[in-house]
Amino acid sequence: MRTTHRFALFAAFAVLAASAIGQVANAAEVTDPQIAAIVVTANSIDIANGKIALDRSKTPAVRDFANLMIKDHTAVNASATALVTKLGVKPEPNATSKSLQDAADAEQGKLRAMPVAGFDRAYLENEVAYHKQVLAAINDVLIPNAQNAELKKMLVDVKPAFQAHLDHAEKTLAGLGSGTSH
Repeated sequence: MRTTHRFALFAAFAVLAASAIGQVANAAEVTDPQIAAIVVTANSIDIANGKIALDRSKTPAVRDFANLMIKDHTAVNASATALVTKLGVKPEPNATSKSLQDAADAEQGKLRAMPVAGFDRAYLENEVAYHKQVLAAINDVLIPNAQNAELKKMLVDVKPAFQAHLDHAEKTLAGLGSGTSH
């Protein structure tokens, strides 16, 4: 499977994570069109988070991570668009995609207002928590509910890339040390 397609569903994970997964009370009712909307929302959220980090952080490792998030999630949005077009699936906005965006808007407001001295740690802690929740959503919500075999396979195939982002975020966070970052 092409790398761009592996990242295509990457966004779905991020979106579900932001909604604290508890928002998906009836996970059995998540449809492929809803998953597609979640994918687009999730990618857009991580792109926006990365842009905020580039504006606020002066730490090279944090900036590198933010650039990776922007690059990978931009590629995912392009791939997601190609995939849903190929599959004939029209993304369907839903309570989960809206909840994810609302939660992201609130978190992004906090990150923008945060003093520079604490920004790096807060950004990376948010990214770690988000990616952990997304991985849980992939396993517990997205894969079990995806009806299209190609969509389901992509969800399975993308898990290692998402785990790599989590590992990178954790490593970068650990590299900040125990003090407040600048």
